[in-house]
Amino acid sequence: MNPLTRLLRFSRPYRGRLAAAFAWMILYAAGAAAIVKLIQNVYDEVLRSGQDLGFVAAALIAANVAKGVGSYFSAYLMSDVGQRVVMDVRNRLFRHMLDQSAAFFARRSSGQLLSRVTNDVAQIQQAVSETIGDLLRESLALVGYVSLLFYYDARLALVCLTAAPLVVYPLAKLGKRLRRTSRRSQEEMEHLSHVSAEAFSGHRIVKAFAAEAREGSRFAQASHRLYRANMKVTAALSALPAIMEVLGGVAMAGALWYGVREIQGGRLTAGEFTSFFGALFLMYGPVKKLSRVNANLQQAGAASERIFEILDLHSEVRDRPGAAEMAPFRREIEFRDVGFRYDDDRTGRILRGVTLTIPAGQTLAVVGRSGAGKSTLANLLPRFYDVTAGAILIDGVDIRDVTLRSLRAQIGIVTQETVLFDDTVAGNIAFGAAGASQEAIEAAARAAHAHEFVTAMPKQYQTMVGERGQRLSGGQRQRLAIARALLKNSPILILDEATSSLDTESEALVQEALANLMANRTAIVIAHRLSTVQRADQIVVLERGRVVEVGRHEELLARPGGSYARLYAMQLAGGRRAPDPDAPPGEPGR
Repeated sequence: MNPLTRLLRFSRPYRGRLAAAFAWMILYAAGAAAIVKLIQNVYDEVLRSGQDLGFVAAALIAANVAKGVGSYFSAYLMSDVGQRVVMDVRNRLFRHMLDQSAAFFARRSSGQLLSRVTNDVAQIQQAVSETIGDLLRESLALVGYVSLLFYYDARLALVCLTAAPLVVYPLAKLGKRLRRTSRRSQEEMEHLSHVSAEAFSGHRIVKAFAAEAREGSRFAQASHRLYRANMKVTAALSALPAIMEVLGGVAMAGALWYGVREIQGGRLTAGEFTSFFGALFLMYGPVKKLSRVNANLQQAGAASERIFEILDLHSEVRDRPGAAEMAPFRREIEFRDVGFRYDDDRTGRILRGVTLTIPAGQTLAVVGRSGAGKSTLANLLPRFYDVTAGAILIDGVDIRDVTLRSLRAQIGIVTQETVLFDDTVAGNIAFGAAGASQEAIEAAARAAHAHEFVTAMPKQYQTMVGERGQRLSGGQRQRLAIARALLKNSPILILDEATSSLDTESEALVQEALANLMANRTAIVIAHRLSTVQRADQIVVLERGRVVEVGRHEELLARPGGSYARLYAMQLAGGRRAPDPDAPPGEPGR
């Protein structure tokens, strides 16, 4: 379906407002035609004999009032409908993006996605709030003017309108070019958003490496490409008025030449010709505006194509038809011969034949070198990705057979890269538990050893933490994340290297908070530091996506030459983790 047609379908809920706007447009067109018709009365009656002066004056006032009122209310209602449509499109696009799988976000930068939500939607805003209204309103006015032309002299009207087909071809050619250049402009704006968002989010690294000039140059290059794309759009837009000026001048000159001959021959009165010529002259405004409308619609069409490209994407991870609500977790989690590879990965599988069972209430630690697939394994449980082989079962039920919402409601996650939102401390703790009381929030903070530093802040729990929690230390952010997981009170936990980037003092506090969090819960712990997993009920060692060892800390250490024993000895000796030469290069997971 044409993207503009699809866009207009968003206006269906507002049919009543559209009908009212159309009624006001008819009033506007009737007023515009009446003003032109009254010109004949002014020339043929009022100026000659003063006859009907009061009536004509009152009629002129009434016609202008009708035109003004019709213009105001039609423009207001169309803008109202347009703004509502834009709001609906933006909301649907944003929610659709959020519903996509982790792979969707891995393939696109945040700057690119933000550009779709902001720049592309802004591009269609003018089309649906103003341009569609102009199209209908000026088309109706044009119908009124053309009717008057044929009313006064059909032959002269045909002569004047012979230039109309000449307008269509250049408009069509320019329209196609304009859509291509507009799409290019939107793509360059998307790249500019990506470059700026990347520089802002990594501003510390930029400053640390004195790379301000380099990033400024990248931005300048992207900005110059956007400038060139925009100038191509401007060149196409600027050609439209020039074409209309030439064709309009030719039509008016022909009408003047023909009209003078008709008046001299007594076939037209001066008033009739003046009214005819006035209608022809006034037609130039709507025709010129309609040519601009076409340009705006082509730009909106290019933006709509990019929006619907995203809306037409279907998440690889979604609820199956008839998916049931997941029952409360009770017995065990089972990874049954699980295999996984990324769609765009050419290096082979990240996980191969992983089989594990985690009884309820136990802690499973997953260790291994970088690139072994530890985090990928954890990401499969909440279905950030779907397995490509085997199955994951909770209490004997394949997690693909239950709804995503009910599955994720029973899983709490604390990661190494703590994500906090630009909200209050209380808002971040209660992020996964809407409607939580202040007492419950404080209780979770106490259990996470966060209450002490929160109460030391000027506004305590109402303190804003800044974007991504930048106003807090790493240990403070991590403890707030643990408090968030505690308040959610999920029976299953995923701890993905939750202490790997902390100093010793912060780690001690976080470890205590984690102990409180893990009490009476089933946990999967991903860790590089083997000292943090010694008390786990099971330790799984991954190498190149395969399970090579399973056991408790003491059992694995007792195996001479075992993978776990080598890792432990390496860390105990203070050595660095050696890279795995057989690990797939560029693997997204850990």
